[in-house]
Amino acid sequence: MPSTLPDGDPVPADGSLPAAALDGVGRRPFGFYLHVPFCVTRCGYCDFNTYTAAELGGGASRAAYPGQVAAEIRLARRVLGDADVPVSSVFIGGGTPTVLPPEQLGEMLRVIDDQFGLVPGAEVTVEANPETVTERTLATLRTSGVSRVSFGMQSALPHVLAVLDRVHEPGRPAQCVRWARAAGFEHVSLDLIYGTPGESDADWRQSLDTALAAGPDHISAYALIVEEGTRLAARIRRGELPAPDDDAMADRYLLAEDVLTAHGLGWYEVSNWAASGAAQCAHNMLYWTGGDWWGVGPGAHSHVGGTRWWNVKHPSAYAGRFSAGVSPGHARETLTAAERHLERVMLLTRLSDGCPVSELEPAGREAAAKAVADGLADPAALAAGCVVLTLRGRLLADAVIRDLTG
Repeated sequence: MPSTLPDGDPVPADGSLPAAALDGVGRRPFGFYLHVPFCVTRCGYCDFNTYTAAELGGGASRAAYPGQVAAEIRLARRVLGDADVPVSSVFIGGGTPTVLPPEQLGEMLRVIDDQFGLVPGAEVTVEANPETVTERTLATLRTSGVSRVSFGMQSALPHVLAVLDRVHEPGRPAQCVRWARAAGFEHVSLDLIYGTPGESDADWRQSLDTALAAGPDHISAYALIVEEGTRLAARIRRGELPAPDDDAMADRYLLAEDVLTAHGLGWYEVSNWAASGAAQCAHNMLYWTGGDWWGVGPGAHSHVGGTRWWNVKHPSAYAGRFSAGVSPGHARETLTAAERHLERVMLLTRLSDGCPVSELEPAGREAAAKAVADGLADPAALAAGCVVLTLRGRLLADAVIRDLTG
């Protein structure tokens, strides 16, 4: 089941933000994340805030959900005031957004455009599970203004998909990429997971080769994380499956780098590779470079000007807030200057552009020099004033970042 929400300060009933957070709104990049909390089935490794029909309970429905999304977008417009806040990116994630009709997803985009305005060429991404889309679905999404689609492939091997409780046929993602290209999508991404119990090196290589053969211009490759409370965690605890092996994970990452780079996809964030700058996920870059965004939906997180808040978790509670005429915000926090700086260093260091040395404290600059000496950071980049991780540094990114910010 989904993990619990963190504690924080109360969110005002009208959703209003501190004056300091509103200072500069519209001058920083701004995006929307729209959370669709519905899935047909629950995957055994997933602890995202999503619900099958059996888990949804009363008080919430898919049919009513687009109206609630529209209500929160209008709330965002009221809270942010009269400032011109053009939207540079929208990411519709979940859950499985494509369990909703594509016309409803398009209507959500129209509400954003009506209330805020989408900048010309704004990136609009929809996540999709391969089994929930058809050729018509993708054509409708494209004509509705979606510019980028990201398919959850995970693996090309049936036995790996079975461990993850994924239900699509192995060849389905490639077919979806073909449909997306035919519909006019220039940017198509595939998501992969490595380190699943029972997956071999050869299995992982086959998944990479199969994904590349489908012709995406972006691939995300994530190490499997066994989250407490999931079915996968219970199976490992009972000894039915082996726990993921750290050394094997490192080997899989190195293989991904070799294979993806050889096929013209370069890393731009530790877990993401793209064929060009235009193929990078602009919405994720907004997160990683300190932009503002409003997260719409149950459990969605938002950030504006150093204030971060998160909505009530369950769709029934979310619906109830709108019925009562109050903000769906559950709690919030105002980040200190030191906390914002720490997050900035942590996120920038994960990018191929790196973290400027000017962002580091004296101890961090010493740590950067040591990282170069240890082969974890690029010496030429440091000489040019930036900390850029080497391939080995990417494997140890968390440790390097701890040293830079310690």
